[in-house]
Amino acid sequence: MTDLSALDAIRVSVNEETRLALTISLAIMMFSVALTLKPADFAFLGKRPKMFFGGVLTQVLLLPVMTLGLAHLIAPTPSIAFGMIVVASCPGGNVSNLMVLMARGNAAYSVSLTAASSALAFIITPVSILFWASLYPPTAELIRTIEIETLPFILQTAAALGLPLAIGMTISAMAPNIAARIQPFVYGLSIFILIALVVFGVAGNWGVLMAVGAIIVPVAMLHNASAFGLGAVAGRVLRVDPESRRALTFEIGIQNAGLGLIILLTQFPTLGGAAAVTALWAVWHLFAGLGLAIAFRLRDRYSSMRV
Repeated sequence: MTDLSALDAIRVSVNEETRLALTISLAIMMFSVALTLKPADFAFLGKRPKMFFGGVLTQVLLLPVMTLGLAHLIAPTPSIAFGMIVVASCPGGNVSNLMVLMARGNAAYSVSLTAASSALAFIITPVSILFWASLYPPTAELIRTIEIETLPFILQTAAALGLPLAIGMTISAMAPNIAARIQPFVYGLSIFILIALVVFGVAGNWGVLMAVGAIIVPVAMLHNASAFGLGAVAGRVLRVDPESRRALTFEIGIQNAGLGLIILLTQFPTLGGAAAVTALWAVWHLFAGLGLAIAFRLRDRYSSMRV
């Protein structure tokens, strides 16, 4: 039988030089996101506020609530549960906009929701991580065990996220041509850093991951599928059109798990199990999202053939 305690026992070695490099990586990632944000991205706030705030509420509140419910249901180890909460506390991933286009969904709605969650991430993400973790007893005990200092964590994370976000949004608003030229390079660099983190992390903990992979993989897949399902249900509750339901489905199912991974490595380096499930999420949701986009396209083609 697999010893699940092996996951919670994983420790990621992070010295001061590595921590600085990871902090810089976090800044680069948020800067690349901010360069894509424009005032027009928030147009849905004025045009359809109910639809806009409904989507934001689903992302910021309902996704973490669903995650806690799932944790109670499947009872993962504390480290895995904490990783799930970190992912649920992250903003939507920019790749969701591309997948919504592929799925013939409402791209403008998708962009608005991604922009809103990204702009709020500097304060919402660190506060949400600690708040939701405190409501689930195993993760609450985990936080007490590692003696995380609440206010320093929130302030440090908010600064690491907020400063590059503010600089990037300022450049995007005042010098859009410059933002457009440098954004592909900065975005590519952030993707390279994320891939490197995942590759080196897997290589360094290959033995343990192989031993517990049968547990991590189903958890990540179930959590991700539940997130996609939540987005679809929320769209029904909000009574939005089918294209907007598709957009909301992808917005909730595609999270910026790479951001969560770097936060874990910089602020919670002893929680290797949380980093493992978050890294897997960062990879898996891309395959799941692509598969869902293809399924939507095939459904549209089948429907048009029947008409």
